[in-house]
Order: sequence, then C-alpha cells, then structure tokens
Amino acid sequence: MGQDRHLFRHWKALAGPARRWTRALQSPEDAGDGTLRDTLTDITNARAELDRAAARLKAELLNRGAGGDAVARPEQCDWADRPAPWRAPIHPRGRINLPSPTVVGAGVTLFHDAVHADLSVRQDPVPPGVTGAQFGLVFEFYRFDGSFLSIVQDLPEAALRGLTRDHFISLRLVADREHQSEIYARLNVQHGPNTDQLVRQVAMKGQHGLAEFDLAYSDVNEKRLEKAWIDLIFEGPEMNRIAVWDMVLTRAPRADL
Repeated sequence: MGQDRHLFRHWKALAGPARRWTRALQSPEDAGDGTLRDTLTDITNARAELDRAAARLKAELLNRGAGGDAVARPEQCDWADRPAPWRAPIHPRGRINLPSPTVVGAGVTLFHDAVHADLSVRQDPVPPGVTGAQFGLVFEFYRFDGSFLSIVQDLPEAALRGLTRDHFISLRLVADREHQSEIYARLNVQHGPNTDQLVRQVAMKGQHGLAEFDLAYSDVNEKRLEKAWIDLIFEGPEMNRIAVWDMVLTRAPRADL
C-alpha cells in the first residue's frame, strides 16, 4: 500500500509537467531555449520514474502468470529473493573503467584488485529463454591486470528474520561466459562484532549454476544477527564477457537426518 501511495504521488507530480510538454511539443519552434531545456530535463527525469513503474507492473504480471516468478523453491522454503538488478532498471544503465569500489546501484557494489581495469558493466534486458528475471548484468573485460572482480549484493532484513544454523541458503545463477572461468560465491553474515564467511564454487552446468551454504558449518550467533551479503566473484576475468542473466537466493531449513 505504501508503494501504491508513492506511485500515486509521482503520477500527480507528473501531471503538470506533462501539460507543459504537450504545449512545448505542439510548437517547439515558438518556444524559448529555456523552455526547451526545462522540458527536456522534465522528460528525462520522468523516464526513470516510468521505467520503475513499468518494471513493477511487469513483475506483478509475471507473479500472476502460470510460472509465477520462476523461482525454484526447495521444500519448506521460508524465504526467496531475486535481487533488484535482475528485476528493476538501474541508472545509469552502463559504466566503463570502474574503480574499486564502485556502487553500481540497487544494493550492488563492485570490487576488484586491478591497477588497470579496462572493463564495462551494463544492465541489459534478458534474452529469450530466460524466465523470471527482467534484466541481467553484463560484464566485459579487456585489459585487466587483477586476479578477480566481485559484485557484493546486500541481503534484505527478511533474509535474517528467523535465520538459524539449521538453515541452508542456496544461490542459483543463469550466466553466459564467453570463455570458461571460475565463479565463486561467498555468504557473509555479521553477528555482533564478528562476521562469518562461507565460500563455495558455483557449480555450472551450461548456463545454470548452483552454490549452497549450510549454516551448520558456521559459528553464526543466531541472537545477534545484524547484516548479511553475498559476494559473487569472477576469477581471472581478463579478455572475457560474463553475462549474469539471473540470480536467485532461497532459504530453507535443513532436512532432518
């Protein structure tokens, strides 16, 4: 309901500028330079709002479809999430030659250890055949003298609510790699002054990858949970193109033995 009110306020805010756009576009040759510049700025700003609204409506339609959100939930799954970069537009859509760290947007930060980092990252619509996700993150590496690049995705509070050492967390990817390269995932859980880390190689079969984290092998203090995040790590990515078309996280209690 809060998001609905937020969108409604934006529609009201856009009503006045839209009338000005109409007047300016009817006879742009008669408008002054200032009017044309202001109109162009208004339209550019409104586009971001309209993109976000369209993404939200498209996500709702996907959820209502026969396949739902296309998230493969394990038995007794009690939390699932497709992070924002795979379901909503980010701005700017693309960047080049990024230093470390760089905030990409939507809770994602990029890190690497390169001195010369000739690379780009952009958000593209998913190709045909990818279901559930609306966008993917595409990384292109050229001259890159580092050993890794990672993207850090913050997890929402819901991921920690009720989390215990009896849970396992699964990460599923849909990714294309121009050249074979290793992908690792690291789950980080901060509890009080300590942070537990679990590292797994993403087992790739074609486009599809899976990494699972069993919290029974951690020292997480369930009563002091504060924050959690996932690192997706590309090892030795120079002269490669890696497109992560989907990333989904799920949580479920471990089956009793």
